Amino acid sequence: MCGIVGILGNHEAAPNLVAALKRLEYRGYDSAGIATVNAGVLDRRRAVGKLANLNDTLVHDPLAGKTGIGHTRWATHGAPTIANAHPHQAQDVAVVHNGIIENFRELRAELAAAGIACQTETDTETVALFTQLHMDKGLSPVEAAFATITKLQGAFALAFLFQGQDDLILAARMGPPLAIGHGDGEMFIGSDAIALASLTDRITYLEDGDRAVVTRAGVEIRDAKGTLVNRPIRRIEIDASHVDKAGHKHFMAKEIAEQPAVLANTLKHYLTDGGEILLPDPGIDFTAFDRVTMVACGTAFYACMTAKYWFERIARLPVEIDVASEYRYREPPIPGRTLALFVSQSGETADTLAALRYCDGKAERIVSVVNVPESSIARESDLVLPIHAGVEVGVASTKAFTCQLTVLLMLALKAAHARGEIDGTSLANHVDALRGLPALMHLGIGQSPQIQATARKLSEARDILFLGRGIMYPLALEGALKLKEISYIHAEAYASGELKHGPIALIDKHVPVVVMAPNDALFDKTVSNMQEVMARKGKVVLISDAKGLDDAGDGVWDQVEMPACPDVIAPILYAVPAQLLAYHTAVAKGTDVDQPRNLAKSVTVE
Repeated sequence: MCGIVGILGNHEAAPNLVAALKRLEYRGYDSAGIATVNAGVLDRRRAVGKLANLNDTLVHDPLAGKTGIGHTRWATHGAPTIANAHPHQAQDVAVVHNGIIENFRELRAELAAAGIACQTETDTETVALFTQLHMDKGLSPVEAAFATITKLQGAFALAFLFQGQDDLILAARMGPPLAIGHGDGEMFIGSDAIALASLTDRITYLEDGDRAVVTRAGVEIRDAKGTLVNRPIRRIEIDASHVDKAGHKHFMAKEIAEQPAVLANTLKHYLTDGGEILLPDPGIDFTAFDRVTMVACGTAFYACMTAKYWFERIARLPVEIDVASEYRYREPPIPGRTLALFVSQSGETADTLAALRYCDGKAERIVSVVNVPESSIARESDLVLPIHAGVEVGVASTKAFTCQLTVLLMLALKAAHARGEIDGTSLANHVDALRGLPALMHLGIGQSPQIQATARKLSEARDILFLGRGIMYPLALEGALKLKEISYIHAEAYASGELKHGPIALIDKHVPVVVMAPNDALFDKTVSNMQEVMARKGKVVLISDAKGLDDAGDGVWDQVEMPACPDVIAPILYAVPAQLLAYHTAVAKGTDVDQPRNLAKSVTVE
């Protein structure tokens, strides 16, 4: 969602603000802007579209000053226009905001009653206008901002800048993440540590309800009750040079190519040389649970769907999975001996965090699988299982997904062994399969030229179906999601056995059908469903191993060969062709691969 940066620096702020915003592009945005204080004068520049447009504006109309705030906006209230772009300014105050002010209509009515008219369609403008109104009544900038915050309902991360105040930025958090960066005589604010990667590696994360007064001398933080609090300074290891394309055309291409290396890194953190699966302290006693509830959104939800097969088939542990945005509103009963597991790349997904908080005090144990160990979801969990994927910039998740799957598989194997469902020999065989995964992923990525040729044909379609059976069904869902996200082609996925129960009506010669079918125990059944498609002139793209293609490849429209692999790791390996099909199709269509329209990397508000 929207990205926020703030700088109290020793050098001109504008270039560093834009550079920091550049590192937040992955969050998704449709306009951008910055504001600075120079010799006491508050001023701002804004532009619609990419940061290149803001850069052009700053070239023609520079903005001086060593103190400033910046913003990338993902439109909620109001279209992407310069008027609606942040920062919003009301005379002596400028504000940037990530989130949604749910009572902004009531606030507008209150402002109108006071004779103050709004000039934009946004909810954020009310924050700036109320702060100025309080200042007009004699409150100091700090008092005015904090008085305004008490009126707000909803979710927000806020940063305030004031006329005549070149050593002051105020920050507040309720929901969306916000971090304070500590420098040498400088201070910084960012939506996440990535934004501040080139400026500092010392980060303080604000908690919900926190309000911070930031000066070059440091930060004073008060909680929602106004009590002065100390939040720890954490040293974050994010190399700013990693947030680049490393010679690839797109971040997504780079992150697909990184998967063998990052998966090897993930395995290194969880597997001992002797083949034991080690979890971080305090670990999990799987004999203490009768069921697992998994909650996530989007791609992470499909990772949970896959894990359900592993947990139930291998560990014989019942699993319920839920879309986070629906979970807490259903108010599900949570019986005793329930392990609640939450999966999120960013660890800041608003719906998933809300679901976690619903489970707090009800579930026996709360465990999170995240890519950011310092995130809100991680901090509020009993046990954190980092996926060690490294920074993922592309909006469409790739390496984070496969790392999530890998951690979840190791967790299922750990549970199965602890519960006596598999013996040491079986566990060792599964671990050997995992150790071979990075090499197989490398071979799979090597099929990119063939997949690119297939994708060129798919790029001409309006509708595409994906089919998978058993543990490959979630991968079919993920493949369809990837294609929708970045190519804008309508794609749907079905369990192969469900084809006859309705979706087969969609099949004709204009609808390609991608069939994900490793030569496993369900291969023959999947092929039977595939033949039903071909009998109705459907154009089948069969993704299988050499034996599968040899047995069932006759008459298909196109085929992609994947290396043979043990069944247990097939979903992780087959994520590669799903990702590459989407990537190359999007490239063929000329869409914005890394920042697809209307999407945000980290959904930090409902």
